[in-house]
Parts: sequence; C-alpha cells; structure tokens
Amino acid sequence: MRGRRVLGVGAVTAVLLAGMPAAAGHARTAAGERYVALGDSFTAGPLIPRQTGTPVGCLRSNRNYPSLVAARLRLRLTDVSCTSARIRNLTAPQRTPLGINPPQLNALTRNTALVTVGIGGNDAGFAEILAACGLASTTNPLGAPCAQRYADVYSERPDKVRPLLDGALRRIRARAPRARIMVVGYLRLLPDAPGCWPAVPVARGDLAFLNRLHRDLNRVLAERARAHGADFVDAYEGGEGHDMCAPAGRRWVEGILPSNAAAPVHPNAAGMREVADRVVDVLARSRLDSSRLA
Repeated sequence: MRGRRVLGVGAVTAVLLAGMPAAAGHARTAAGERYVALGDSFTAGPLIPRQTGTPVGCLRSNRNYPSLVAARLRLRLTDVSCTSARIRNLTAPQRTPLGINPPQLNALTRNTALVTVGIGGNDAGFAEILAACGLASTTNPLGAPCAQRYADVYSERPDKVRPLLDGALRRIRARAPRARIMVVGYLRLLPDAPGCWPAVPVARGDLAFLNRLHRDLNRVLAERARAHGADFVDAYEGGEGHDMCAPAGRRWVEGILPSNAAAPVHPNAAGMREVADRVVDVLARSRLDSSRLA
C-alpha cells in the first residue's frame, strides 16, 4: 500500500488475542472465530478466479478481500456477499440469474466475532450514473455534459444511503452483539485528469463531478460507521494511478474492457489484495490505539 506499512500477521494476531476493554466498544477476536462478510459485488469479486459458493449468481471469488482476510487471520469465514446486492438484501432475499441469495443477515449469530460490510453503491445508483455519464460523454468528450444534465439529481444520491445504512448497522449490532463491525468503502474508479476517453467513456470535465460523488458516498459510509461504533476502512485513499485508466499491471479496478480477470468496472485480484491489507491494517491499528488507553 502507498504511504503506510501493513502490520505483519504475528503482530496482528498478538493484538487480536490480547483483546480490549469492554468500555472501548470492541469485541475480542481471535484465530478460529467466526467472521461474516456482507456486501455487494465490490466485496464478492465477480469473475475473479476462482468463483465459488452458492448461489452461483452471486459471483463470489475465493480471492476476494474477505477470503484473504480470513486466511491471514485464520478466521472461519461465512461469505454471503452477492453481486448487485442493495442494502435491502441484508434483510430480504436477493434473486440472481442463477439462484436466490437468502437475507445476508441470516448468517449472523451471537457468536459472530467479526463482520465486514461493503454496500451502498447500488443504492446510490452508481452503475446507472456511470452508464448515463458514458452516454453523455459522446456528445462532448472535453466538456462536462453529465454534470450539466444530472448534477441536481445525482448529487443527492449518496445522502439517500444514510438512513438505509443506519437501519442496517442497528440490525447487524442486534444480531451480532459481540462482533467487531467494519464498514468497507469503495476503491477509486477514476483519475483526476485527463482521463482516458474513449477507453473509459467519461468526459474530461465530468471526472471531478463523478469523483466527488464517489467521495461523498464513502464519506457517508464513514460517518455512519462512526455513529454506530464501527470501524471504517478507507479503500479510496491512494487510488490515483490504480484506477480504470491506469496501465493493466497497476490497476486495482478494471475498465470497460478488462485486461485482468475481473468484471468490468470492478476490483481485480490486486484490488482485493489492497482492500484486504487495509482491513487488516485498520483492525490491528485501532486495537493497538485502544490498548494504550486501557
């Protein structure tokens, strides 16, 4: 990762085993305990080999960040993330082209020790926004046609996620009262400038608009995580140069025409490794910080 060092497995395990005072609001997590991963496609890892789990239509990878975190910390993973999931699918079944994913919160129990949740992008309509902006870019590749047409409508989308996430985090806490809860943000998709139209069909002037929407969504996720006593994992920071316009060997997310095995406009295996590093880093550092207060 850029700008910081991830703690080694030994250091992380030692901190996890040490536990924390109850007043700090964090659960004790140790090797062998239960870890449940909730979320959408940025958690599931569509088309990253090897696809695994049921239903097949969720397109989960055994190299997504939950799998990597579980292997590194030797936790027992239940991954119920699913491509195209919305926040409502935490409590309601999700129909996929190949099977039905039960309500994701069904995987939680009072014995769950760690929960990660990466969701909200579909509720904000990011796929719709990118499609509309891509189409608009053909009319003025150097201008800002998407912002001019849709700024008033799209700028409100991230804030509409707030009450949905509040309800979801309350339900997660009720079902898994001793769990450490971590809200995981979204990897950066686009550069600041000049972009790479038409390979990634976003007009040059719309890059700032779309990046602001992306940061606003991550800001809402971070705020609600803190409000509910959860950690926030910032996956956006440091993503410049690893976005969809980056060379194939440096990308953390794929473009419209993927160069690495992953779904278009989604994390690849390198992106999943980066997010896993950040989850482990936040988990370890926050425990270390809290242990100093004991």
